[in-house]
Amino acid sequence: MSIILTGIQSTGIPHIGNVLGVMFPIIEIVNNSLENVFILIADLHSLTSLKKSYNINNIKDYSYKIASAWLACGLKIYKAVLYRQSDITQVTELFWYLNCFFSCQRLKLSHSFKEKKKMNNTGMFTYPILMAADILLFDSNKVYVGKDQLQHIEITRKIAKKINNLIKKILIIPEAKIKKDSMSIPGIDGYKMSKSRKNTINIFYSKKEIKKQIMSIHTTSDYISNNDDLNIIYIIYKLLANENDFFSLKKTYKKAKIELYKYIINRFSYERKKYKFYIKNKKIIKSILDKGTEKASKIAKITIKRVRNALKFKII
Repeated sequence: MSIILTGIQSTGIPHIGNVLGVMFPIIEIVNNSLENVFILIADLHSLTSLKKSYNINNIKDYSYKIASAWLACGLKIYKAVLYRQSDITQVTELFWYLNCFFSCQRLKLSHSFKEKKKMNNTGMFTYPILMAADILLFDSNKVYVGKDQLQHIEITRKIAKKINNLIKKILIIPEAKIKKDSMSIPGIDGYKMSKSRKNTINIFYSKKEIKKQIMSIHTTSDYISNNDDLNIIYIIYKLLANENDFFSLKKTYKKAKIELYKYIINRFSYERKKYKFYIKNKKIIKSILDKGTEKASKIAKITIKRVRNALKFKII
């Protein structure tokens, strides 16, 4: 049986790109198959974004909000393992071992390193190795990621193969999985939708905030047609709606934006209602995360025992 893993950083509320590109595809797998699925809330990864003005309490708050979003989108929690990365101490232990088996020079060639030239902490540099630890710790066969994370999966594979060849075959070699039609969702500025670029559309925000985001979508002309595949409004609407539901986009951008806003509010009315319920009942979320940690820890301990044994370290 396959083991699937995916995750979202606890740096903000999941946006429509997260929902369409990660949450819905994973929830469909969880709810309609016998696959073992691990869903991590990457709060350790979020530390790389810390700044002087950053409130450390946001990490825990966002963790609860991400968990609420998963549940609001229909995740059957009894069929998946939802947990916080920081609750699994074996992640950081495996992270150190993996660091020692990968070339610093090779890591400098990664896209994430080149894109973040002004790195303010070492965590931003070793981010791909921590991601590898997340994956390898649970013997994951399949990892659902965005296209920008493909190189990180390749790094994970290289580390695992090197350890398997040098010491002993103890790690599973994972494969990347992508939902091609919704992984490259454009943000309101035309670039890939990303929390770091602040170009998102957030379905769990207030109606006023969602409308403001949509009305800020970058446009280059006055009109839009139904076959304008380069237009942000058309692309987002096409990802959300069935073909039979397409409204006539042959109108001014302002009217098209209003129609998109109305459609999003209507399309996600159930999810928004459920999200508000969970946010108001954080005890439920805490209980779910505690149970997820318990399940994840059992597997993590088995993997670390296997790795420690191969490295001739004391078995704890």
